[in-house]
Amino acid sequence: MLKGKTILLGVTGGIAAYKAAALASALVKQHANVEVVMTAHATQFITPLTFEQLTGRRCMVDAFDRNFTHHVEHIALADRTDLVMIAPATANVCAKLAHGLADDMLTTTVLACVCPKLIAPAMNTKMLENPVTQDNLELLRSYGWEVISPDAGRLACGAVGAGKLPEPDLLLQHILRKIALPHDLAGRRILVTAGPTHEALDPVRYLTNHSTGKMGYAIARAAMLRGAEVTLVTGPTDVTPPPFVEVVPVSSAQDMFEAVATRQQWADFIFKAAAVADYTPAGYSDDKLKKKDDELSIPLRRTRDILQHLGEHRRPGQVLCGFSMETRDMVPNSRAKLEKKNLDMICANNLKVAGAGFAGDTNVITIITPTGLEDLPLMSKEEAAARILDAAVGLTH
Repeated sequence: MLKGKTILLGVTGGIAAYKAAALASALVKQHANVEVVMTAHATQFITPLTFEQLTGRRCMVDAFDRNFTHHVEHIALADRTDLVMIAPATANVCAKLAHGLADDMLTTTVLACVCPKLIAPAMNTKMLENPVTQDNLELLRSYGWEVISPDAGRLACGAVGAGKLPEPDLLLQHILRKIALPHDLAGRRILVTAGPTHEALDPVRYLTNHSTGKMGYAIARAAMLRGAEVTLVTGPTDVTPPPFVEVVPVSSAQDMFEAVATRQQWADFIFKAAAVADYTPAGYSDDKLKKKDDELSIPLRRTRDILQHLGEHRRPGQVLCGFSMETRDMVPNSRAKLEKKNLDMICANNLKVAGAGFAGDTNVITIITPTGLEDLPLMSKEEAAARILDAAVGLTH
């Protein structure tokens, strides 16, 4: 997702510098060009050779390297940098960057950068909580830096508290959110539903379906990466929620109805990808239902139709997208659903088509609107999410 992007990874002198190596490796796997610049103190914790082996590029430390005779290297590096990440950032480097001090390769280069800048402070809890440090971090924010909050836990000094550098994967997610995709959805609010619902029979049993939530989660993540403010209302799943997204866990169809109905007016786009139960047990037993020798019948009643409610109460300008899983007559059934429920678009798939449907990481989707139809080939659910968002944005034009 970072192909063609140049990331300046600044590494300063803290024990957490070892995590920067894992971050550099993760960035390379995303096809980024990774330029590592270390402070002299950082080289006491991890060697420049480590980063050179991981990135395939020379690691820079000295601001006055005579190998570069035809141009000023820190300015050239600043000009080609798409994003700066300082991780870990010591209290000293935070102070220097906040006040524009530039006395080494890292600080002089960063001072010349006009791209997005992220900084991940990592230090002793008392140093972090010192008012001077907090003032410096606030000053960095005022200058446009994004300050990544440290984790809490046991620190290298033996103390327990805030100050740990977040794990490399979370740092990577911060970078991806910042520059992986154009932010064409910045300022837009998106509500996504995902996963199955659980309709309880008794304290032990429930009715559900095979939905994993992967399609809805992919849409939520793609929208977040494109700059949207995203709320994900999700039934029970084993999928890790995307970062930087408000997650609202629910269980039953009624729970999901209430969560969605109270947020409908907030949303500019709604993608209802959840597989909500159409029926729920008519009664709930407080005690486990005991096995009997004869057959058991379970009376069912209809659940609230969330999509119908959304279509009937939509506000002007809101884009409403439904999902339709069929086993036969996919297009006519889905088009009828589109019209009946007052939708802008519906994403249909046939469970019997190889690669479509539940559980897998791929999907085969047909996007249906009142005026058209687009058949998408077999693709990953992440790719399908991007195409679905494109179609929804296209409707606003």
